[in-house]
Amino acid sequence: MIVSLAEVLQDALKNRYAVAGLVCLGWEDMRAYARAAEAEGVPVILQAGPGCRAHTPIPVLAAMMRSVAESVSVPVVVHLDHSRDLEECRTAIEAGFTGVMYDGSRLPLEENIRCTSEVVRMAHAAGISVEGEIGFVGYAAGESSAGTDPEEARRFAIETGVDAMAISIGNVHLQTDSQTDLDEDLLARIEAATEVPLVIHGGTGVPVPQRVALARGSAICKYNIGTELRQAFGRDLRQVLAEHPHRFDRIEIFADLEGRIVSSTRELLRALQ
Repeated sequence: MIVSLAEVLQDALKNRYAVAGLVCLGWEDMRAYARAAEAEGVPVILQAGPGCRAHTPIPVLAAMMRSVAESVSVPVVVHLDHSRDLEECRTAIEAGFTGVMYDGSRLPLEENIRCTSEVVRMAHAAGISVEGEIGFVGYAAGESSAGTDPEEARRFAIETGVDAMAISIGNVHLQTDSQTDLDEDLLARIEAATEVPLVIHGGTGVPVPQRVALARGSAICKYNIGTELRQAFGRDLRQVLAEHPHRFDRIEIFADLEGRIVSSTRELLRALQ
């Protein structure tokens, strides 16, 4: 069933668990993630990131994700991830997304607040939730992070009215071969400054024990996870092709893969409850 981002994150904040924001690339993984969430009886956030949007138009993604969400009985958020364009956010809202993330993290604070506030204004008018980012979450093979300042986080939350706030406390996007402990002292200072549900991008790089502990004992209500599941997909795809070297039909290949994707996703989701 389709719900807004605010609905699932407010429940997670109240009941001390985290929801997985799973980065989708196509129909098959969207469906597998929703099936995994239903099997575990937990909500899930299906996310269309920049890579996905580069080859599939936003209205098509919205229709696909909404169809998947309506096929299961657990709460599913249809979420636009990492948009840096106000018109793109408007298109997503009109297309049927139930959450949008405006990423102004590369902007000066004042401009980030101004642009995020505009997205909040048009999204809330349509009953849609907004995630913003304060501080900057870097990339494993690229830009370095800039940690979130608690006072800026307080001001950002108040002045924008966001429903969720992505923060930078040691997390890094696209980590494939290393992990980084989150700065729990900085997290505590941010929590003391704001009551907004917090989001960790680059969730793959967070050690699982810490991921679990903070899901149950902090205001972190959403972990974005993409690389971890893409790695599992690549591993399983190579195995399926090795077992069936003459297979070429993508529908047959994905039929063998989907159950494996569901299994990997169920294990991930279980650790956040």
